[in-house]
Amino acid sequence: MFLDSLLARNPQLAEAAAGLHDRGEIPPDTYVMDLDAVEENAALLAGEAERLGLGLWFVVKQFGRNPELIKAVARSVPAFAAIDADEARTLHAAGARAGNLGHLVQIPRRALPELLALHPETVTVYDLANARAVSDEAQRLGRVQDVLVRIEGAPGSVYPGQEGGVPLDGLDAFADALERLPGVRLAGVTAFPCVLCDPATGEPAPTPNFDLALKARERLTARGHTGLLLSAPSATSMASLPLLARLGATHGEPGHALTGTTPLHAVDTDQPEKPAYVYVTEVAHTLSDGRPALFGGGFYPRSHIRTALLPRTGSRLPVQPAPAENIDYYRLLDAPAPGQEVRLGETALLAFRTQVFVTRSTVAVVAGLSSGTPRLTGLYDARGRAL
Repeated sequence: MFLDSLLARNPQLAEAAAGLHDRGEIPPDTYVMDLDAVEENAALLAGEAERLGLGLWFVVKQFGRNPELIKAVARSVPAFAAIDADEARTLHAAGARAGNLGHLVQIPRRALPELLALHPETVTVYDLANARAVSDEAQRLGRVQDVLVRIEGAPGSVYPGQEGGVPLDGLDAFADALERLPGVRLAGVTAFPCVLCDPATGEPAPTPNFDLALKARERLTARGHTGLLLSAPSATSMASLPLLARLGATHGEPGHALTGTTPLHAVDTDQPEKPAYVYVTEVAHTLSDGRPALFGGGFYPRSHIRTALLPRTGSRLPVQPAPAENIDYYRLLDAPAPGQEVRLGETALLAFRTQVFVTRSTVAVVAGLSSGTPRLTGLYDARGRAL
């Protein structure tokens, strides 16, 4: 999906990654991250958000909750939106500030004392029971916690496994009950996804959920609430920030834009954010019909993967589809043309959409590419722990 973009915009990363693997410094099934590019992308996003009067909470699940990358992003975008409790802990330990907790996964009730002690700017709640739990714990801490109401998505617009939220027609009853809770203050609304990229053109556009969030904010304003936030996550990038501002959002939540890997970046190599990661693996064996098998472990089902580059020969081979219900022990390539040898153990580079935190991959961080002095600064597991 992103191999053309990577080779056009950041060929130094591809070269460095291949060299690391050739020298045995990284294993197969490794995502190599360009620390300089991530930091540059974060600075671009922060500058544009400031120009437009938007706030940003950054997201890191897609690059493996990596502490080096978190620190690089936080220099420009200090506050995060944590997908779940584990991510909040990793982000906080790396020195970033808690912006929004409970974003896609509600805070487990027994984790509330620990995570509310981080003093998050906001906590997203999906229902009244979670709002009560946050209120009770905030009271025990002697303060009032700002909360965002997650609005239930429009039919057909919510990913399986991400269901939940307050339906728009139940918002008044929900707000009436929440306003009576002494430990929370209704600070705004959110929904997911609010923006998606067109599958053909990559252009970001609002989803029906964005309209629901806007209507929810209008209803809460009519109840007397002022200064309400509206966080409109998904596909937050340099291209979509003007859209967020124009439609009335107050916050975006950049994730894949930090690595230049939104769907728009796959079709438009002129986007400002630079591609910042490449997947490195190697040939494990060759089938009797000539198809090479690559070591797997990092192939995300929604990756839209197309081809693999074999740097030794410069050849590009199509990646064969694989059903999501099977474990990716290996991933098959098309057989090369007659006379084009594929060797055991040779490097393969791929670039596709990923969520590193759901893989079993290694993450390698490389610094110095922007100055022509690349160096490997660390190896980590997919949850950000040093190896």
